[in-house]
Amino acid sequence: MPITRRATLGALAAAPLAAPAVHAQAATEISFFYPIAVGGPITRIIDGYCEDFARENPGFRVRPIYSGSYQDTLTRVLTALRGGDAPQTACLLSVDIFTLIGEDAILAWDDLPGVERAWLDSFFPGFLENSRTAGKTWGIPFQRSTVVLYWNKEAFRAAGLDPETPPATWAEQIAFAQRLTRREGGQVSQWGIQIPSSGFPYWLFQGFTTQNDVRLMNPEGNRTFFDHPRVAEALQYWVELSARHGVHPPGIVEWGTTPRDFFERKTAMMWTTTGNLTNVRRNAPFPFGVAMLPAGRRRGSPTGGGNIYVFKSATPAQREAAVRFAKFLTTPERAAQWCIDTGYVAVSPAAFETPAMRAYAAEFPAALVARDQLPHAVAELSTHENQRVTRALNDNLQAALTGAKQPRAAMADAQAAAERILRAFR
Repeated sequence: MPITRRATLGALAAAPLAAPAVHAQAATEISFFYPIAVGGPITRIIDGYCEDFARENPGFRVRPIYSGSYQDTLTRVLTALRGGDAPQTACLLSVDIFTLIGEDAILAWDDLPGVERAWLDSFFPGFLENSRTAGKTWGIPFQRSTVVLYWNKEAFRAAGLDPETPPATWAEQIAFAQRLTRREGGQVSQWGIQIPSSGFPYWLFQGFTTQNDVRLMNPEGNRTFFDHPRVAEALQYWVELSARHGVHPPGIVEWGTTPRDFFERKTAMMWTTTGNLTNVRRNAPFPFGVAMLPAGRRRGSPTGGGNIYVFKSATPAQREAAVRFAKFLTTPERAAQWCIDTGYVAVSPAAFETPAMRAYAAEFPAALVARDQLPHAVAELSTHENQRVTRALNDNLQAALTGAKQPRAAMADAQAAAERILRAFR
């Protein structure tokens, strides 16, 4: 009897100690849907971040899920959401903000424990335009970019142009491209300029409209201005690069092959994302330059890229993990290294003051071009039913670029389609 009692007391005494030990081993895990949209070993970088995060935050773990393009990722997230299996956090386009709010899928970061206003305000204002609406912050800038001009300095020198001086205006862009376009035996061996019109045609087009001092939508995302005369004028300029001036490939120019065409000297200048900066630096077999986009009535580019969202499906512990992870990814030091490793723009002014970024910019000044362009940047096209609205615009842009429609008629048709979609949201 004493032995039995002693054993029972020992078991009771041990019981409270066993439960915390089991609890401590059960890490809170969150899934992180991440899109792969440009070249480079980005998955290895993200894997490393998730491993570093787990080491620095015992009890929390992030499981990255690589989910294809931005569009593929949004589709997968919405499908999982409707099936009751939504992720806890994801990197999705900043322009998906109205879609995700409309699906009642995401939480405002302002309302989450551990989120300070100072942190939310620490990002570049240009990136916050697509991150906030109705007085709340819904997306945390992370994988952000602008459109910039890349040029081949060897091609400039061969054409008698100053290899250190890119075109600064629309007129110079045409004049430079005319000198850079090379024809051999009636065939073009090198185009003067190449601007992609597949993948994200609306985004590249926003470079032209911003430079022509007109916006494509209102801040509430329920009205577009595609039929504004300056929008049609901007499209006319793009069309005429090929149809009138003969300095740009005819028809549809592929997003994914444009950097390769640049590397292979098939084009002397190109417009593409700053997210390709590291890719170009590693693969261009010639000296190249990077510049802000040439000015029309003004300078300008849309911002672009992805924000981090947290979903309502997350438990309180998972919401804490999501906040910790977003803060981890956006520390000035890590944002600076992300910029160095990928070419995406570091998302806060503080990142550009870090020793690593100062040293990198001193060695490679092109890394500062996107930051310097931000004061001239505007929010990327974002509306309710954003995919339907942008599809209507993209289809009509491509119709104009292939000669199937005149620019003014194409933009009138795009506006009529957008009106039918957005009327209900007003």
